[in-house]
Amino acid sequence: MTEGGAGTAGESAVRELASLSGRAVPLLREWAAGSPRCGEARALLVLATSDGLGDAELRTELVRAHHDARAAGPRAVSLVHGVFLFAHRQYPMAADHVEAHLGTWPGDEQAAPMLDAFAAAGDAGHAGYRERGDALAQRQYALAGPESWVWAGRLAWVRAEQGRPYEAYELAASALARNPRAGLAVHAKAHAEQDTGAGPASTAFIDRWLAGDPRAVQFRHLNWHAALQSLAAGDFADARRRADRVLDRADVGMRASTNWRLLLAGQAPARRCELGHVRELLAAPEGTAEVFHTFNLALALAVEAATDDLTALARRAAADGRSEFSQVLAPVVRALAHLTAGRPDAAVDLLAGLGRAVERLGGVRVEREIVQDTLARALVDAGDPGRAAGLLHRRRAARRHHVYEDLLVTAGAARTPAPAPTPNPVPRETLRG
Repeated sequence: MTEGGAGTAGESAVRELASLSGRAVPLLREWAAGSPRCGEARALLVLATSDGLGDAELRTELVRAHHDARAAGPRAVSLVHGVFLFAHRQYPMAADHVEAHLGTWPGDEQAAPMLDAFAAAGDAGHAGYRERGDALAQRQYALAGPESWVWAGRLAWVRAEQGRPYEAYELAASALARNPRAGLAVHAKAHAEQDTGAGPASTAFIDRWLAGDPRAVQFRHLNWHAALQSLAAGDFADARRRADRVLDRADVGMRASTNWRLLLAGQAPARRCELGHVRELLAAPEGTAEVFHTFNLALALAVEAATDDLTALARRAAADGRSEFSQVLAPVVRALAHLTAGRPDAAVDLLAGLGRAVERLGGVRVEREIVQDTLARALVDAGDPGRAAGLLHRRRAARRHHVYEDLLVTAGAARTPAPAPTPNPVPRETLRG
């Protein structure tokens, strides 16, 4: 039951929100309209729609929600404050607040989505946010027990990201047994099955699950996961089909990472991103606001063999005052430039020394895995396939389907794009910094 006293309407909306369902926003709007003085309803609606709200509207709605929440009690006020911080992307403060909130109201499932703040906060202030978030999810699951599909799914996600796929799979199965539409559990299952190389079994499950809710929040992202499984099984046509038919113009990162993988394995890419569009995104203020987003834009440039753009972006990242840009992103982007220019030895020198620093690029393991893929391809092209095979040994041994990895370490398999002249020069904004 929700604290706002909304009864069935509120409970249904909260359940759909936690499920990452396409029905969540309509139900949240219905709840908020039916209970206009319920701060909890207003805040959770903002949480679900914040990406589409401007700063002024975001603040207005959450200030009102905070005012109305006072009538419901301190838990509602605390929840709204957490949403305020999270929606404004104040992730370290949001993480600190959620930790304190769950210390006072343990097991509060409505606060569970905001645990994403811990991963988003990264290493801010060297406070170990990722580790704290993982530990917090484990504590909440222990308190709530396996009956809570919300916390089972959350811990499944943690275990998948920690590289513990079989534990993740069991927790996801537990969550799905209690709520077959538990979206985070499905996402965790997709990550676990990436580690095990489930291949067609994984794509079939994802397709069945998405058929039940074509408007699911994760519809495009789970199709991207299915494309990776098709790559693993050697079904390159299906990977291209998903990229072409499901991922749209806004999905630059997922399209670029799919295409770069296809190219590394010597396969024809799917529909590419428009180079002009990628340049516009890089020139915008958001282009370098977060390191992982910028990394994805660099992959899009690599797919287009835009060596000059990559070189300019590497210089820009190297001059950035944020260490994750200057110490991690810059060498990765420079390596991509070398590889597209046919200089694999130089790419190897840059990538081989990064080690676990790659984690500072953000994202999750399966997304960062592409850096290791690129290093393996560079090693083969530089004449060292044995070292590439050693680099990918664990993946090839642990995954049932690993055609993709086999191609990465096969000499002559890759056809990484060669640089080609473009009709427009590199824009001045790309060179900035």
